[in-house]
Amino acid sequence: MHDLEALALLHDPVRRSLYDAVTAGAGDVGRGEAAEAAGVSRTLAGHHLDKLVEAGLLESGFRQQEKKGPGSGRPAKVYRRARAERSVSLPPRDYAALASVLAGVVDVLGAEEQAEEAARRAGERMAGRHSGQPVERVLGERGYEPYEEGGLLRLRNCPFHALSEEQPLLVCSMNLALCQGLLQGLGDDPARATLDPRPGECCVVLSKTNGD
Repeated sequence: MHDLEALALLHDPVRRSLYDAVTAGAGDVGRGEAAEAAGVSRTLAGHHLDKLVEAGLLESGFRQQEKKGPGSGRPAKVYRRARAERSVSLPPRDYAALASVLAGVVDVLGAEEQAEEAARRAGERMAGRHSGQPVERVLGERGYEPYEEGGLLRLRNCPFHALSEEQPLLVCSMNLALCQGLLQGLGDDPARATLDPRPGECCVVLSKTNGD
């Protein structure tokens, strides 16, 4: 299915709610959990979730029941965010290819410090377009999907995931500098942003503000 057709499925409010329920989960999300979060029946949720799997927007699997042996029941079907990325632009654009080339140039020239400084300035400019907004909202609008855990603000999604797989050290250091610049521009403490990589998530985390 083409990206445009796949993303069009999310125009349906029920499918969008179910997709959000699954992607907001820290891992595999069961059919019942997604149905409850979206406020629909389990049967209806299953139908729409499977449609999202067919479109490549979600992936499915099975969770073994804790109880073993006779009477334990069938494994429960679970859903998770698809690893493949979807994007739409008309006419088609390929910014990722150019970003990959530029990252390679930075690596060849040994210009990591200059790249980090450029990312920091970009973060400050971003803050100028979101004056007065909390950093959580800005990061949410930029696709980071922030959530709180253990006194930290973690970021479930890395907007630069594809590029980070090619150049992890460069991309993570630039991402950190971008977030620090954003905090600085918002009048916040840039030291709140640090690196704490975790599989499947953004490498940057934010500590709580002083006094929280």
